[in-house]
Amino acid sequence: MPLLRPISLAAALLLLATGASAQLSLTPAPPNPFPKPLEPEKPKPKPKAAAQPAEKEKAAKPAAKAGKEAPTPDAEANPDDPNVDLVYGAYQRGFYKTAFDLAMKRAQELGDPKAMTMLGELYGNALGTKRDYNKAVEWYRRAADLGDREAMFALAMARMAGRGGGPANREEAAKWLASSAKLGEPKAAYNLALLYLDGQTFPQDVKRAAELLRVAADAGNPEAQYALATFYKEGTGVEKNVEQSVRLLQAASVAGNVAAEVEYAIALYNGTGTPKNEYAAVALLRKAARANNAIAQNRLAHVLLNGQGAPRDPVEAIKWHLIAKTSGKGDLMLDEAQAQLSAEDRAKAQDAARKWLGAK
Repeated sequence: MPLLRPISLAAALLLLATGASAQLSLTPAPPNPFPKPLEPEKPKPKPKAAAQPAEKEKAAKPAAKAGKEAPTPDAEANPDDPNVDLVYGAYQRGFYKTAFDLAMKRAQELGDPKAMTMLGELYGNALGTKRDYNKAVEWYRRAADLGDREAMFALAMARMAGRGGGPANREEAAKWLASSAKLGEPKAAYNLALLYLDGQTFPQDVKRAAELLRVAADAGNPEAQYALATFYKEGTGVEKNVEQSVRLLQAASVAGNVAAEVEYAIALYNGTGTPKNEYAAVALLRKAARANNAIAQNRLAHVLLNGQGAPRDPVEAIKWHLIAKTSGKGDLMLDEAQAQLSAEDRAKAQDAARKWLGAK
């Protein structure tokens, strides 16, 4: 059966179509394996909780007037108490107008940099107020000048994108990324590593990039863990260390990085840098395949076709092959296997693939 060989970020795949014993062959990873920079986290909408029976009496009370936002339960507390983060509490609950009002009060009266950063977030995402990138950048800059690392990162990404204060300015963005990374912001360290890799803002320095990725990886950033795993696998900026690469892949996989799940699954399947565990590998491949990762879908198809690590299931294998092909992941060997199925089984696989794609 074909061995599943490790892949790298954005690596091109070449498949040798030489029958059932063909192996997968991979081209080397490109110099810069990063798909895109990390952006500041966007707020998540407040989930609507189902009404409980004990709350029926409360529900019977007159509703608040339209256009007015119900205050948070903590709103009666002293807003000047630095030990009570009412601003973030309101933000987490989805009471954005309350968060805006409280943040404005703390920013103007107390000069609170965290409140200023929150105002930047609210203005930038049109939460509790109209979207205004200029005002967002203004508040981010004020908070950054007071030493808030999250504001520095947000300001860097805004200037990189040309939001607020004129056209994009990579040099200014790099300055704020460096300041934020120095204060321990993992996303800033990750993005700064990108700049050291692309060689445009700074001279290319893979060792410095690796150091910055280590900072972000140690802070638990899964994208940095995955990128650093690639560095260790390829020996880029660090001494080649397959075992360390796999440990980082495992950490990023646990944190939900789908690309890392695929590579860690392949390492488990082959026993590369970690004890061999085909069943755990297949479980991860299934998870990543359901997350629409075409490489996972392709590898899972090979596993199911050959029945090692999972019961042999040619129909399910071709289903995943057809799904992967819609993302451009063709495979001549699997095309041949599809042609060898009975007409009935081919129809079943095609129908299953259509249902899966239609449900997305």
